[in-house]
Amino acid sequence: MSATIVYLHGFNSGPASAKAQQLGRAIAVLDPRSRPTYFVPQLHHRPATAMRELMAWVDTAISHSGETRLTLVGSSLGGFYATFLAEHYGAKAVLINPAICPAMSLAPYLGPQRNPVSGETYELTREHFAELEAFNVACVTEPRRYFLLVQTGDELLDWREAVAFYAGAWQSVQGGGDHAFEHFETQVAPILRFSGIADS
Repeated sequence: MSATIVYLHGFNSGPASAKAQQLGRAIAVLDPRSRPTYFVPQLHHRPATAMRELMAWVDTAISHSGETRLTLVGSSLGGFYATFLAEHYGAKAVLINPAICPAMSLAPYLGPQRNPVSGETYELTREHFAELEAFNVACVTEPRRYFLLVQTGDELLDWREAVAFYAGAWQSVQGGGDHAFEHFETQVAPILRFSGIADS
């Protein structure tokens, strides 16, 4: 069975983010026989469009590969998306300082935006929030399929909300740190092991 890892970046980020690149470099040096497919999309700023494009890619990847072990790795807003997709596909998910209620946590950012990674400019509106609400997951159905990574020094999100939401999941709670997740490189090997990559 083949393996696929999809990395989902956070709000106003992209494939060039440090965590996406660190995970990609670790995957690139794995033995080709166990190396997973690694996909890091640039997520559209409209949640409905982002999810439609993501699901189209996953559906195509699954249909082409027959059977695949799918793991979603999501940071912040990407963690919110990863949870929805993991529930939809019965996949594994790794959540890095995930947003639990992004329609609330992003409310202070209403208005003009510029993505510093992609350079894109757009307007964050209440329509974005309505689209996000459509992807809310009331509770995860199989906590063992989830691996939560949080740092208590996260300056944007309350780590305790994530710990409570993913109760029963594999959890790593580190003191200090920040929203970007300090020293993420130390978590790459555990992420790959959780994803079922044998030689990680």
